[in-house]
Amino acid sequence: MGRNRREKIGRKHTGARGGHGSSGWSLAWVAIGAVVILVPVAALLMRSTATSRVSPTATVSAEVSSSASAASQVRTQRVEVVREFSHERDAYTQGLVWWNGNLFESTGREGESTLRRLDPETGRVEQRIDVPAQYFGEGLALVDQRLIMLTWRAQRAFSYDRDSFKQLDTYRYQGEGWGLCYDNERLVMSDGSDRLTFRDPITFETIGEQRVQLLGQPLYELNELECVDGSIYANVWTEDFIVRIDPGTGQVTEYIDATGLLQGVDLIGSEVLNGIAYDPGAQTFYITGKWWPKMFEVRFVN
Repeated sequence: MGRNRREKIGRKHTGARGGHGSSGWSLAWVAIGAVVILVPVAALLMRSTATSRVSPTATVSAEVSSSASAASQVRTQRVEVVREFSHERDAYTQGLVWWNGNLFESTGREGESTLRRLDPETGRVEQRIDVPAQYFGEGLALVDQRLIMLTWRAQRAFSYDRDSFKQLDTYRYQGEGWGLCYDNERLVMSDGSDRLTFRDPITFETIGEQRVQLLGQPLYELNELECVDGSIYANVWTEDFIVRIDPGTGQVTEYIDATGLLQGVDLIGSEVLNGIAYDPGAQTFYITGKWWPKMFEVRFVN
């Protein structure tokens, strides 16, 4: 990645507040035949031209035109709030997992990273361990009885017993760790680029990868992940939207608008949207953000 992207990623975890909310980039309506979808054109161009010398302004019409086929397959949805509940303000949320009436959460920042079990009815922390201070906690996935937690730049992942939180194993990998989910066959990992890496759930060895595209262009800074029924849902760093990805093709098939969840005083001190967990029984999602005072149970609707 280029210098500018390195600098931006370097700010990912500095704790500089004020990153939450709409980026202010303009939205454009793009009509493809009878299909009209809402596309974050400026955001897309900023990501897809991050390492290019081509002016984003000069490429808008060309990219929209060349992306007609891909755009016709992207469905736009929004979040419908089922309910909201309290979320600990000190949680710099990185990963979120639902299992059997529990929410497991990993949080980040050196000296503050934790693994937690939450009561989804109240948001209360029922169980917690601190991660060693030198590690910056990242994405989280549940593989049978094991919770696997990434670290940002330490190139290590830790395996914990789901019930006791006892550490079971340590895995090593190359590059940065951002998001992680499990599709019942393999782990899927993001590293802040447009790449998803598939890993063996036992050895953590790389077994494949896929590049992600939105409207025919690379979608960078994929963050927290959630594997659901053969699809991958992903937060995109600094954005108030979630994307649904086809892991077989790497194409974004849905764009979910999650703007406006926090209002008024709840915005003070809050950072970006991050954290996706799926409850298959209720067919609802749980979403929150870094230092958010609330968590939301939502549905994705048209």
